[in-house]
Amino acid sequence: MAFAYTRTIHFPDTDAAGVVFFARYLFICHEAYEEALAAAGIPLATFFADTGLVVPIAKSEAAYLRPLVCGDRVRVEVSPTRLSPEGFALDYVLWKLPAPGSAATAPKRAAVARTEHICIDSRTRERRPLPAAISAWVDNVETLKS
Repeated sequence: MAFAYTRTIHFPDTDAAGVVFFARYLFICHEAYEEALAAAGIPLATFFADTGLVVPIAKSEAAYLRPLVCGDRVRVEVSPTRLSPEGFALDYVLWKLPAPGSAATAPKRAAVARTEHICIDSRTRERRPLPAAISAWVDNVETLKS
């Protein structure tokens, strides 16, 4: 079950052509990731606390399917998948929501993205098992509340 995060596209998200700048799609996905962690009860204030472990993004990719412009409403669905004891992937689908009063009745896919994360020791940079809270979140995503 995916976690859903909804937001409005703002001026700083767009480029000179008035559409969302490609890198901002990943920024929006990362916002949804943070909201999913918070909804799962993982305190963001201590997520990067000095535990000796960090969980950086090791790989990212995205496909842009339709333009988004300032004022558009989007829903971002986040679905985690375990890759190994040390890593997981997040798959994102960004849905352009119909504008109130428009003839459109259904959301349309605007983009898909994927990030792969790996847990490492902050000093040695060697792989380590995911922290218990992150591991539980990845493995029990169906318990999340959207």
